[in-house]
Amino acid sequence: MRDCDVLVVGGGGAGMAAAIEAADAGASVVVLEAGPRPGGSTALSGGVFYAAGTSIQRAAGVEDDVERMYRYYMTINRWNLEPWLIRRFCEQSAPTLEWLIGLGVDIPVEGLYVSGVDDAPRGHHSHGSGIALFEHLLGAASARGVAIHPNVRVEGLLVEDGRIAGITAQGAEMRAGAVVLATGGYGANRAMLAELNPEIAAQDERWSFYFGSQTSRGDGIRMAREAGAAVVGKGRLLVNASPGFSRDVADFHPPWLVFVNRDGQRFMDETWPYCIAGHRIEEQPGRLCFAIFDEPTRAASPSSHPFADKLGVGDFAYSGERLAEEAAKGRVLTADTLEELAAKAGIDPVGLAGSVAAYNADVRSGCDRQYFKAGALTTIETPPFYAAEVHAASFGATSAGVRIDPDARVLGLDAHPIAGLYAAGETAGGVLGERYVGGGNYISNALIFGRIAGQGAAAFAVQRI
Repeated sequence: MRDCDVLVVGGGGAGMAAAIEAADAGASVVVLEAGPRPGGSTALSGGVFYAAGTSIQRAAGVEDDVERMYRYYMTINRWNLEPWLIRRFCEQSAPTLEWLIGLGVDIPVEGLYVSGVDDAPRGHHSHGSGIALFEHLLGAASARGVAIHPNVRVEGLLVEDGRIAGITAQGAEMRAGAVVLATGGYGANRAMLAELNPEIAAQDERWSFYFGSQTSRGDGIRMAREAGAAVVGKGRLLVNASPGFSRDVADFHPPWLVFVNRDGQRFMDETWPYCIAGHRIEEQPGRLCFAIFDEPTRAASPSSHPFADKLGVGDFAYSGERLAEEAAKGRVLTADTLEELAAKAGIDPVGLAGSVAAYNADVRSGCDRQYFKAGALTTIETPPFYAAEVHAASFGATSAGVRIDPDARVLGLDAHPIAGLYAAGETAGGVLGERYVGGGNYISNALIFGRIAGQGAAAFAVQRI
């Protein structure tokens, strides 16, 4: 006897998308959410959706299509992703954006932007960010009669006759025609992080911290593995460059910072987007760098910058007042000479002096001839001098997960679908690659494959009646 046709484990963006689609297909749907309220990482996000060939792009005069997005996505990830999966992702990106608009999500034309190193603007920033986007999903699910139960952490899957028959939770069983796992990733599970992203987990937690949903404990991945699922994407993770004095989200950095590594060498344009900046810092000795600036630059830094938090999910860490406070605490180093600053920070003094001299010359000439950085270029020449340690430290989502096919069916170690089991969002692996393509990649993954999972689960459940 079934308790419902489709049981969705997890009430974030992927789970709600699955629930809406399953309900629209005529299935009875139950959502079990481990936390006190639904939302997950989607509600905490900037509310950006990554897509190509959309009505928003056309209204903005942008020519883009599935083929172009697919080629870009695969190329930036060195073709180390399953083409069939990424092709489906790209094909469903625009239809899913239009679906969101149909649910009432406000995605203005002016919200379209280049959200990474894209070859076209594909980031669609919704009005009100992630929480507003999620409220529309929640409202749509509720209007369709989806039963949503918070504070229910699912413990395991019921397997009968080689297929998934339901779940166990709080000492009880719930039976369903199909199950969708959408429990998020594993950012809040340090042990699973150590297994799937050992280099990140090996760092001191001050230099490796998670700011996503605390219910993302890898429950769906664990349960699927217990049922025989394969896991893909080990080692993949988007890490953000964060100053050592802050645990706030600091995805965007002011252009007047100059990053040098322990050798005193500058190695990047400091305004590069967060989707590649963290990876570049990971490649430096000790997986860190130092932000160098002088007193006039510090004093002139305002309390906020338009580039500092484009998506409304963090704080600006580099205000003049904040930097002075952190210097007084010793969490930002300061010295009267560059040589003394280098000694305090453990930076090669000759390398630092040479890099600063070259940078100052470029500032005076009006052109950063090393990396051609645009924006505010300021010299580093008036003491006191400052050095803030910066690591590739923070992450708000994870990338490894259970292997799925283009229909969001969970695949076993034999590469065959596990009957009645679907996964979406961070629980599913294979869509997020070695490189994060741009803002909205995670949300698009969640909603696109959430919808696909809900459609497939409903069809499977109905045929099993």
